[in-house]
Amino acid sequence: MAASRAQNPYLTTQNEQLKLTPAGASFLAKLPLHCIDVEYPNKTGHTLEAEKDARLSPKELHPSFYGCLDWHSSVHGHWMLVKLLKTFKNLPEEVQIRKTLSESFAADKLQAEADYFVKYALANTFERTYGWAWLLKLDEELATWDDPQGRQWHQNLRPLTQQMLRLWTAFLPKQTYPNRTGVHPNTAFGLVFALDYARTVRNTAFEAQIIQKAKDFYLKNTNAPAFQEPDGSDFLSPSLEVADLMRRILPQAAFVKWFNAFLPVAGLQNVMKMPVVSDRNDMQIVHLDGLSLSRAWCMKGIAKALPANDPRRVSLLRSARKFINTTLPQITNGGYGGEHWLASFAVYALSLD
Repeated sequence: MAASRAQNPYLTTQNEQLKLTPAGASFLAKLPLHCIDVEYPNKTGHTLEAEKDARLSPKELHPSFYGCLDWHSSVHGHWMLVKLLKTFKNLPEEVQIRKTLSESFAADKLQAEADYFVKYALANTFERTYGWAWLLKLDEELATWDDPQGRQWHQNLRPLTQQMLRLWTAFLPKQTYPNRTGVHPNTAFGLVFALDYARTVRNTAFEAQIIQKAKDFYLKNTNAPAFQEPDGSDFLSPSLEVADLMRRILPQAAFVKWFNAFLPVAGLQNVMKMPVVSDRNDMQIVHLDGLSLSRAWCMKGIAKALPANDPRRVSLLRSARKFINTTLPQITNGGYGGEHWLASFAVYALSLD
């Protein structure tokens, strides 16, 4: 099928799949470029251990990832810029992107980021596990990029990546219960990115640890209460994130059997409804735009794990396209509350075709 215009200039539809256009890539690239070096406003996650800590600025705490309101948003903004450089040649923003990334990925800055997790006694839970997951996604992107600068940045990131692995492999054995929230601590989301990373870099020990923990947490789950989703500030779907993880670790027949028991018809129909975003200037309500995009990427992955003749496959893919096509033009309509992070969600959702 020939490429045709979708409902906005940022996307085309090709072979029933949405694709980001060069204009769309430029539009999205501008968002993290405008906030990676913006220190304030800032929502720091640092726990004060002494009075002197109260005088530390975000940039002093995190010399690489101090912008974009919070650490994890800065990290996935950096991931997004790397992804766009890899995907689109001759972007108008390429020179600026490379300059920005070179500054953030300086070896001394990244070493300071790594040292943060051991310098402060209470830092071992900082960004657990959402920020950890995005850091591994960033490292995965660099590890698979045949680019001279990319290879150097990947090497410079290594101390921080090793800290993430150290923290995660220490945490998993003692994590007795999963977090089933629709926001940052969601366990399934973190395990999805961690598993993708482990498989990409062939860390078989970490992969095995993740798979076992996923089975422990979710294999016997049935009747997920998806008919009650979403909560008012969700940007992740608790039910779809679990399914997106389990489709990665189960053979197709086993996954279909598990999925049939896990997500009943009413719940599935509910999560295929567009979330209503009443006020994009509200930093919590605008999370629901992120929910549309994360539901889309989960639905795309789940659909591909179902048999070709499963009617849910068509419904899931149709809903995913609708969610992306509707949400993408909206991500600058609420100001900084959405602009500092939603572009990354859009790029990731579009990268899974």
